[in-house]
Amino acid sequence: MRDLETSKGIQRARRLPDPSLSALWESIIIDKAVKDRLVAQAMLNFTLRPVVDRAVIPLHGVILLVGPPGTGKTSLARGLANRTAQSFKSNDFRLLEIDPHSLTSSAMGKTQKAVSELFSQSIAEAAANGPTIVLLDEVETLAADRSKMSLEANPIDIHRATDAVLVQLDALAEAHPNLLFIATSNFPEAVDAAFTSRCDLVLTIPLPDKEACGRILRDCLTGLGNTFGPIAKLANSTGFDQAAAECVGLDGRAIRKMVANALASSLDTAMHPEKLAIGDIIAAAKAAKQDRSSGARK
Repeated sequence: MRDLETSKGIQRARRLPDPSLSALWESIIIDKAVKDRLVAQAMLNFTLRPVVDRAVIPLHGVILLVGPPGTGKTSLARGLANRTAQSFKSNDFRLLEIDPHSLTSSAMGKTQKAVSELFSQSIAEAAANGPTIVLLDEVETLAADRSKMSLEANPIDIHRATDAVLVQLDALAEAHPNLLFIATSNFPEAVDAAFTSRCDLVLTIPLPDKEACGRILRDCLTGLGNTFGPIAKLANSTGFDQAAAECVGLDGRAIRKMVANALASSLDTAMHPEKLAIGDIIAAAKAAKQDRSSGARK
């Protein structure tokens, strides 16, 4: 099989399982029930679709993860792909990561052609050679809501590109039951309804609650403690619960960056990170939420 990474639109191709993705899956702090549901849906794709007629259960082999930026949707998708391969104890799985922006073009018809070739040739070829999982990040780029298109943005070509995605999804669902798409979107309202209707599961990945915020913050401090020992002790210090509470409203990525902001809150902690105090973290969390609130009002 030719090198799929040279195919237009494919950013990366790798064999599964991949140890680095196992660690990624574990690092995503989210309700275990959500992870279990995702794994079960992904496994069902490979156990049910090859043996049950689509007239009985019309599965398309598509999972859509939606939610605010920074909630770990892309990492969760990669980890899910790997966890699925592990569940089947198989080394035959392949993960393809699609770069949707490389497929778009201002030239009339070019985007539609690129999308059709990617799905009907590259993805189909991979699926013909074994179980394949495809990560479609920012799927609204390829499956834009046609009802909301502006006449100023070459809507005919975008319309045709979305049509091409839908046609190819139907064709691949019919021909390749060992194929699973995991799509993500920060803006589910921008995804075409016809794409959403083809999804076997649409799951919202929410902002972390107080308990999850505490787990993310503790994980971050413990990790820093591997290098700067005293920081690890902050995870069990008086004031940690308040710090976790102050993180509510921030996504997981923002919480970890907030800790970096806390380290940069003074020249002393920037030079000597081990001097970080829980009060610095509380202040940084409040500032991060204030900045986010101010940005939302603009």
